[in-house]
Order: sequence, then C-alpha cells, then structure tokens
Amino acid sequence: MTDPIDAAIARFAPQLPLAVALSGGADSTALLVACAAKWPGQVLAVHVNHGLQAAASDFEAHCVSLCQRLGVPLAIERVNAHAHPGQSPEDAARIARYTALDRFARSEHRPASVALAQHADDQVETLLIALSRGAGLRGLSAMPGQWVRAGIDFYRPLLQVTSADIRQWLADHGERFVEDPSNADTAYLRNRIRAQLMPALRAVFPHYAQTLPRSAAHAAQAQSLLMEMALADWAEVADASASAPHIQRLQALSPARQANVLRHWLQQYCHSSASAAQLQELLAQIAACTTRGHQIRLKVGRGFVQRSKDHLAWYNSAV
Repeated sequence: MTDPIDAAIARFAPQLPLAVALSGGADSTALLVACAAKWPGQVLAVHVNHGLQAAASDFEAHCVSLCQRLGVPLAIERVNAHAHPGQSPEDAARIARYTALDRFARSEHRPASVALAQHADDQVETLLIALSRGAGLRGLSAMPGQWVRAGIDFYRPLLQVTSADIRQWLADHGERFVEDPSNADTAYLRNRIRAQLMPALRAVFPHYAQTLPRSAAHAAQAQSLLMEMALADWAEVADASASAPHIQRLQALSPARQANVLRHWLQQYCHSSASAAQLQELLAQIAACTTRGHQIRLKVGRGFVQRSKDHLAWYNSAV
C-alpha cells in the first residue's frame, strides 16, 4: 500500500524551483524531506522565526541542521509576531508569518512555488472553527489547497494526509523534528479542539479526516460558483464609472442573489464585510426603497452604507 505522504507528493506538481515553509515541526520537516528527495537541487526552505518562545532557537537550529544535511538552501526570516491590542496571539503570528513568506517569495530567491505543510487534521480544525462561528460557504471552504498571490503559486500538498500518518512516515524514515511546546497550551482554541474534540470525532467518526475535508472541498466549489454568479450580476447592477450598485437593478434580483452581489461589492470595492444581521437589514431597506425620499444609512463592517441618489454608497467611518 502506498504511504499517504508518498502518494501526496506523487500528485504534487508545482512549478520549480519550490520553496518549502519550514517551521521545524513534524509536518514541515516531512514535507521538506519528501520534496527534496523528489526534486534534488530544485528545493529551498524558508524558516520564519517568530521569537515568541524560548523554543524558537531550537526550531531554528533544527532547520539549519536539517537543511545542511539535505543540501537545501535555507533563508531565515525573523519577525515581530507580538499581538496588538484586540488581536489574538494566533492571528498575530499568522499575519506575521504570511507577511514574511510574501516578502521571501518576492525576494531575490524568487521561487516559482511555495509549499505549506498544513494537513488533514488542520483542515478539520479550521472547518470546525468556521462552523462554530456560523460561517458561510467562504469560511466552510476552510483552507485552499492552491492559490496565487503576487504571481507566486502557493500549495498545501498534505491536506489529505493526517498528522498521525505524517509522524509515522518520519519515524519510518528516521527523521527528527522539534515539538512546539505551545501545542500543549489549551488556552489556544486550536489546541483545545485537538485535545478535547478530535479524540471524540475519531471515536465516533473514524474517517473524519477524509470526510470533513471533502465537505470543505464541496463548500469551496460552491463558493466558486457563487463568485461566478456575483461577477455576472455585478456587471448588470453596477455602473462602471461609479463602482456602486444601482438600487433598482438590485431589486430585480432575488434576495439571495442580492446578498451575493452585495458581499462581492463590499469585499472587492469597499474592503469590508457585513455581518449576517447587517446584510439582512440592508436587504430589507433595499426592498423598501421605492420612493425618492426613502433614505438608507446602515452600519456595515467598519463603515456604513447609505443611499446616494439611485445607488448605494459605502463610507469608511474612520475617515
């Protein structure tokens, strides 16, 4: 039987050279070792040192040693990942990490592709968090397996491989990795899910690591169709010069399509988003807007939407 990691890497066909985001943990260590074996001389690694814990130096040292042994060039990005007021530590670290990866991807190294080591259990955790927050299809899509940013292809080739399979593969190949001590801290939501919820899922639904990510993939496909519809509807309801939706043209759409195209407008042109309650109230106001004197002014995201003659306009409340 083919090992899940070997099967995943066999399917993985990125443009080369390939950069692997290497934390030093089990997942990224396995990903780098497998990729370096498949594409010798075409793989490099980037390690983001968050500097948040004493173990950070152990992670960096492991990455240096591993890359020297594999003959893989290593770039180290040191970042300030401390959280700002109102920001969770996880969000701060994630933003700092992806900012560093973006910077590396645009540097003189300029890889054609970047691989990240999130796996099936990570995907399940992401989906469960989205469900707990009442997310729509965009959130239920969880993490994409591939996307393009700044002309660079990003991949997550291990999304169908479980954490247990990754650690077994490392043991079979005699590869060491560094355990992140923060993984045991249940103050973090993901760690609570991992410690308390995942064992129950495993006991009740033994194949959860295959079936739940499949649901996320179905949600991603449906979200893609919604985006196609939003673009088509936007072409009908918006004046190109104004980049704003015409109220009467919106009213000609069903409420579901109105909501879909309004989300598109808010995200793409206003760089904001509406809560479910805000969007529901906005739809009600659009439906009631049948006279010249009807006014619309609603708090939406970081600003507010109001009527401007025959159109809707969005204003940033911070301006």
